[in-house]
Amino acid sequence: MEQARPNILQPNILYIHSHDTGRYIQPYGHALLTPHLQRLAEQGVLFRQAFSASSTCSPSRAALLTGQSPHSAGMLGLAHRGFSLYDYQQHLANALRAAGYSSLLLGMQHEARDPTLLGYDEIVEVASADTKDVVPRAVQLLKSGLPQPCFLSIGFSETHRPFHEPLSTQDEKYILPPVPLPDTPEVRRDMAAFKASVQKLDEAIGAVLAALEESGLAEHTLVICTTDHGLAFPRMKCNLTDHGIGVMLLMRGPGGFRGGKVCDALVSHIDIYPTLCELLHVPRPEWVQGCSLLPLIREEREQINEAIFAEVNYHAAYEPQRAVRTQRWKYIRYFDTHHRRPILANCDDGPTKDLLMRSGWGEATRRDEELYDLLFDPNEACNRIDDPELSTIADAMRQRLMQWMQATHDPLLHGAIPLPTGALANSPDQTSPEEPAQLIE
Repeated sequence: MEQARPNILQPNILYIHSHDTGRYIQPYGHALLTPHLQRLAEQGVLFRQAFSASSTCSPSRAALLTGQSPHSAGMLGLAHRGFSLYDYQQHLANALRAAGYSSLLLGMQHEARDPTLLGYDEIVEVASADTKDVVPRAVQLLKSGLPQPCFLSIGFSETHRPFHEPLSTQDEKYILPPVPLPDTPEVRRDMAAFKASVQKLDEAIGAVLAALEESGLAEHTLVICTTDHGLAFPRMKCNLTDHGIGVMLLMRGPGGFRGGKVCDALVSHIDIYPTLCELLHVPRPEWVQGCSLLPLIREEREQINEAIFAEVNYHAAYEPQRAVRTQRWKYIRYFDTHHRRPILANCDDGPTKDLLMRSGWGEATRRDEELYDLLFDPNEACNRIDDPELSTIADAMRQRLMQWMQATHDPLLHGAIPLPTGALANSPDQTSPEEPAQLIE
């Protein structure tokens, strides 16, 4: 890759990321008060139609930080279970070094078992990735001054399970569960605990942004705030409906990311990497598959993507699936024709899962293909794949997905994806990710 010239006038990049938050925050209209995230949205740009490239943890993060689909980057499963990138030199931290950036990692990362592989100049030691441990160190770093220009990644384990205890017993009375879930006392209590975790996350982000202001660097820093995928509830995380891949994305800072703008264009996590390349005048690597967001910000275009794509390979268990989404249509294909029931090991344990399992969720069946009309069915509840009136749409979406798989050299084109040597996976027949997993020697 061509070397970029260092430029001390380039903005800092503050990448703040959470775990399993989806879009369930105040700026997206949900009744979960997150005043600091609301303020960030009102100062910057809110992307209402932002999507992750996977609804599982490591693949989603790897896609954002390499600018390509998870299977192209090599992240086919969870890093802590033995999956890895094909080439860690493709990580954003390495690309920014060529432009003169120093890089620091603080808190959560999920792209490598060994974080030293990622290319950061400094890995800040903390006791955990919980907000209580990350925030004091983040504030200290910002107030003491950062090397200029700097790429600072701050990751929080919130809002991953286990959730924080609800702040009030009243929360479970008045909270509304997410659309795919029933409104029952058990689910409301579960969602009240999620609300407590979101509030902890919001407080943490507020403290970091306040420290950024006090440091005098706020005007010269591009803040990127997002999450990896949807909530750790059934029918959300690990699913390719919008409940699984829809993510918050708020950006504030130089390059036009100011003014309380709302963008309704279809965007993907893989678009962040090329956006930074254009903004920072860094040569765009040949492997990058996304599109820069800057034409949207400059109001030169209303859309940069006709479609976005997402995938699942391994989470706790193998569950290969692919999706293509346009503004109007969603097509999902499952490639494992042997397991047509929910892969329960790929759903995090919790009270809502327990309720659904007691009610027979494990015996439900699915189709190998799904087609949803997002205009008339935004909650993706009515599969139209067999509707003869939509056969032309279904064929077009199948073809679009296949063309993408071929263009990105998807390993699923050659059959089932084997578990890498040294990696762990649960059986698709197990009911919990906490059950013993299989190790490939």
